[in-house]
Amino acid sequence: MSLKSIKPLARAPLLHVSVQESLRAFIGDNGLKPGTLLPAEADLANQLGVSRNSLREGIKALESLGVLESRRGVGIFVKAFSFEPLLDNLAYGLGGALRQIEEVIEIRRTLEVGLIGKTIEMISDEDIAELRITVDRMGVLAERGRSFADEDQLFHTLLFRCQNNDTLGRLIDVFWLAFYKASDFVNLDNVDPIATWRDHAAIVDAVEAKNVTEAQKRLDRHYEGISRVIAANKTSSNVGGVQ
Repeated sequence: MSLKSIKPLARAPLLHVSVQESLRAFIGDNGLKPGTLLPAEADLANQLGVSRNSLREGIKALESLGVLESRRGVGIFVKAFSFEPLLDNLAYGLGGALRQIEEVIEIRRTLEVGLIGKTIEMISDEDIAELRITVDRMGVLAERGRSFADEDQLFHTLLFRCQNNDTLGRLIDVFWLAFYKASDFVNLDNVDPIATWRDHAAIVDAVEAKNVTEAQKRLDRHYEGISRVIAANKTSSNVGGVQ
């Protein structure tokens, strides 16, 4: 009976990667909260048995991920969780890959269409009033031929705020910001501001009327318009010879 060849040993992780893992474990094992000051660099390096240079490499890596924060002359602190590092890397990673942006939009579309019914059950008159104010601001800007990215983001936040689901709110922000961070290579000038404004107004009308089917249809139509913009960009890129 012939034996399969032995698998080679996995390559040992780089030292600064091991430092990162140890620091993460230290934070988790001790339940350290955002704003907690870590021990001094010299103490950490001594406990880990590494040089201060290796320690600093690990700390810098965790800073870039939003796990730690260095305050000059004060020390290293545990940082509150944020999606921003993820968003920055996501926008860079997407590059010109319009197909991946389409996938991000499709996930957001499915999420919002699927959860709008719960919003209709829970939304207050105050939230609807805020949505109306936001839509009115969109209308003023649209009639001037101007875009309204900030109002658009606020609209979708307000639409689901009543569900009191922090994770949902963060996910909506992630999908929204990922698209707009990609605006360097998605020509958002192709978006018709008047049509977009009317889409949002129709969504509020359906929500206020407690019409789940109509709200889902209007949300779906809204995202269909965004998908057409991306498709137009893909077509123009292909015509220009960019794949």
